[in-house]
Amino acid sequence: MAQIDVLTGRPIGTVDRRIFGSVAENLGRCVYGGVFDEGPPGGLRTDVLAAVRDLGVTNVRWPLRAGPGQEPGRFSTGDFIMWCAAAGVEPVLGLNMDTGTLDEARAWMEYCNGSGDSYWACRRRASGHAEPFGVRYWGLGREMYRRRTAAEYVAEARRWAAALKRLDPGIQLISCGQTGLDDWDRDVIDGLAPHIDMHGIHLFTGSADYWSNVLAPHYAERALSVAGALIDRARYVQRVEHEISVACDEWNVWYRTDDGQLEERYTLADALAVATWLNVFVRQSWTVRMANLSRLVNVVAPIVTSPDGLFSQSIYHPFQLMAAAGEQVAVDTYTDSGARVHRDRAGERWPHRVADLGLFQRLDVAATTDPARSRLTLSVVNRDPRRPVRTRVRLLDAAATGVMIVHEITGDGPDAVNTFARPDAVSVRNAKREVDGEHVDISFSPHSFTVLEMQLD
Repeated sequence: MAQIDVLTGRPIGTVDRRIFGSVAENLGRCVYGGVFDEGPPGGLRTDVLAAVRDLGVTNVRWPLRAGPGQEPGRFSTGDFIMWCAAAGVEPVLGLNMDTGTLDEARAWMEYCNGSGDSYWACRRRASGHAEPFGVRYWGLGREMYRRRTAAEYVAEARRWAAALKRLDPGIQLISCGQTGLDDWDRDVIDGLAPHIDMHGIHLFTGSADYWSNVLAPHYAERALSVAGALIDRARYVQRVEHEISVACDEWNVWYRTDDGQLEERYTLADALAVATWLNVFVRQSWTVRMANLSRLVNVVAPIVTSPDGLFSQSIYHPFQLMAAAGEQVAVDTYTDSGARVHRDRAGERWPHRVADLGLFQRLDVAATTDPARSRLTLSVVNRDPRRPVRTRVRLLDAAATGVMIVHEITGDGPDAVNTFARPDAVSVRNAKREVDGEHVDISFSPHSFTVLEMQLD
């Protein structure tokens, strides 16, 4: 029998709700035909709004806009902010440091947050938005490592950061990182530590090979840990007093499509990888304060639409479960569930090295409690594609009581895919059972993700 030990008295971090973020942008059918109806008369899609609310998204990143009035098409800054309000999410705006200018960035911020009689604040009012939008989070560029050296980017970003914080001291700025592991990240963190609140990194995983796919998120675990350590070092050496955290501001499983539309169709195996990503964010909650699943609708996304409706892809379900059931305090766990040796494969789209991080447990586990340690949420990925794993969950400093709720995501096999014709090929099964004592015995189905919610004494 496998064993999971949960140490509810040993916190490892505070889980920030901002890790349940996403990304929307004018790419493929993400906006037009996605969040915004492309057919007459146009407008926000109420079915998408309902799906986003159910998904539990807390913030949405809108990248690369030079300034007000410069967005392509009919979906403007004001439309995006109003969509965020309707969806119950907080906006995160990405500044264009590639082809845009600081004057344009200042104009956009004044348009969004200005309360006086400046030109751009008046333009916002004239567009029908009397009150400032109060946008707090602003990204300093996107993928700048493609077009600048780190030194060039740092010099420019310092100038932008100083000017933008003079304009609105309440904003939080997110630097443009790479993967968290690169020389670029080290140099940018060292150069911008006094000026930023978060360091943003982009990471994607995915492979047609089952084991490579479900184990690849451990690369992100290493990258997040390294980025956090680089931040700690910079803060210490430079005596930076304010907190700087990591924003994993684009992440997902993505490896099949690269055609401009990017309409990935996700399998149950991909859902297990996404569940492992979310477990990683919990385990790395000591440094991760924001994460953005990229993207929200149609384009490598959990939601797929047609003119007649929508369905939820397999990756929708682990995100929705973790956002709904997760508690505020990440606590330590120990897992002994049988190990697997992994070998990295050559020729992958994302050539991440993870083999040296193994042996890998068949079960991937994360745990959270409320601050009073009266509730526990345990999230468990059984990566074994064929065998159930009978497991004893031991609560080393607590006892379970009452009714435990069991949510299980599974399907007929790792290749199961949701479609309009079969929207529930990968779905959530819910059950309840009585528990009482310092351990709980449970069997985790093959190729499944299970979330357990229980009360503690």
